[in-house]
Amino acid sequence: QAQLVESGGGLVQPGGSLRLSCANSESIRRYNNMAWYRQAAGKQREMVARISSGDYTYYLDSVKGRFTISRDYSKKTLYLQMDNLKPEDSAVYYCNFGGTYASPGSLWGQGSLVTVSS
Repeated sequence: QAQLVESGGGLVQPGGSLRLSCANSESIRRYNNMAWYRQAAGKQREMVARISSGDYTYYLDSVKGRFTISRDYSKKTLYLQMDNLKPEDSAVYYCNFGGTYASPGSLWGQGSLVTVSS
């Protein structure tokens, strides 16, 4: 059974950068959609970025121009490069495989805490 293992979260100052990684135990070529979600304390989960077959990408308006989603088939890994981080980006970030544009799939990472604070 496939397992997703996340890494790369942490504490960063406003304006800083982090890169989240989500490594799969199996090939990621089978997934048409791979995405990053986040959930801040007291708020609903939201999709931050999605990459689909054909390399189509979607970004939440508030992260456009600052976050970049990418994947490496050879490493079986999904990435989220986060630049110019803001305090409002603080949340637990989850990778998700196999969903659609409207809803997540059943395969989730364990979550990575990102805290943006001075």
